[in-house]
Amino acid sequence: MSEVAIPIKDEIHPEPVGSLSRAQKKAVVAATLGTIVEYTDWVIYATFASILAQQFFPAGDSLTALLQVFAVFAVGFVMRPIGGAVLGAFADRYGRKAGLTLSILLMSLASLAIGICPGYETIGVAAPVVLVLARLVQGFSAGGEFGSASAFLVESAPADRRAFAGSWQWFAINAGTLVSFVLGYVLAVVGSESGLADWGWRVAFIVAALLGMITLWIRLSVGETEVFKKRVAVEGVPRNPLGDVLFKHKGDALRVIGIAMSGNLLNYVWMVNYPSYIHIVTGMSRADTLLIGTVSVAISLAAIPFIGMLADRIGRKPVLITFAVLSALWAWPSFAWLTPDMSFGAALGMMTLAMLIMTGFAGAAAVMMVEQFPARVRVTGVALPYALSVTLFGGTAPYVITAMNGSGYGGYTWLYLAAVCVVAAIVYVRLPETKGQPLR
Repeated sequence: MSEVAIPIKDEIHPEPVGSLSRAQKKAVVAATLGTIVEYTDWVIYATFASILAQQFFPAGDSLTALLQVFAVFAVGFVMRPIGGAVLGAFADRYGRKAGLTLSILLMSLASLAIGICPGYETIGVAAPVVLVLARLVQGFSAGGEFGSASAFLVESAPADRRAFAGSWQWFAINAGTLVSFVLGYVLAVVGSESGLADWGWRVAFIVAALLGMITLWIRLSVGETEVFKKRVAVEGVPRNPLGDVLFKHKGDALRVIGIAMSGNLLNYVWMVNYPSYIHIVTGMSRADTLLIGTVSVAISLAAIPFIGMLADRIGRKPVLITFAVLSALWAWPSFAWLTPDMSFGAALGMMTLAMLIMTGFAGAAAVMMVEQFPARVRVTGVALPYALSVTLFGGTAPYVITAMNGSGYGGYTWLYLAAVCVVAAIVYVRLPETKGQPLR
């Protein structure tokens, strides 16, 4: 059972309510921009998976090479729980700002390494080794990013705007995906299919790394959250946030895994990899499917902050339950209705509907996770179980689905999605509502 903590508002002064101040808006911008760059770097890998298979692995069976690339994609997820534990504890001890600056630096350097690394034909087996090492660093970085950024956003917000502020975390994740799609689309149009394979993918990684350096400078310019500073002033620096989470907040950590699992799975199926599925099934050009991804994700971006506002008004639970139920219902059509003769407009409509359903998760999940923990272990408490959820349900998704398709079982993929969403709906129903409760 989680230990009882006295709410900060009773120790220091009441939490503010109302509109975000200038400093709070600056904090939202800093956290959001950094996460956009982090997830641009992270998603670019999946966007260019088929090209990376040609560049970093020996020529041969294309399905085997693609599975190898997705295996490296999954390897990056192995490091996410480690990053969540290490960087989460770092942010709980030394501040959310310190955690955010370190994570963006590591992610940018790893992306730069992928962008400039010679291919297999040039340096042989060293190429996939560099790719694996870079993905391990990216996984470590991404593991700490979500917890630090989510805590930073929610702690920087007025009490009655916490879901709205937290929704910008998933706004940033979707926006990072959007940037990767836009980069891919522009490079596909400007450089053609052959140019994209020869040099375009490198440009995408290098541009993302340079954006990360700019964001590092922005993050260094913002202040630490008042919640963290006041908690340290009252209780001192926590000695072992990881141990506290593992032994004193096990139930809270398990709730985070339950909150996150369906969103993590669908994020990588519907948002990251769906354009590739459309490309494979319909035969549309890569440029067209990247445009579909760009438009549908852009539409979801417009909706996410309003869903966050809705979660502040009616509560987190109704929004999350609606998301899980609609996702379970859309699991079968999202695959079964993809056909070789499908039009561009129909494919766009299918992906857009999937992205709009996911805004329910985007608008309420981050704040619900953050509100499970007291400030002294908040980042570790969110980062570690969230990273475990990403690894278990998100990181394996591309590999599992590709393997199922290659083995002739692709028609049953929707059952996996629907089952996870049904379990998530049960978790959401059983969760205590945190709307209106003070941060601990």
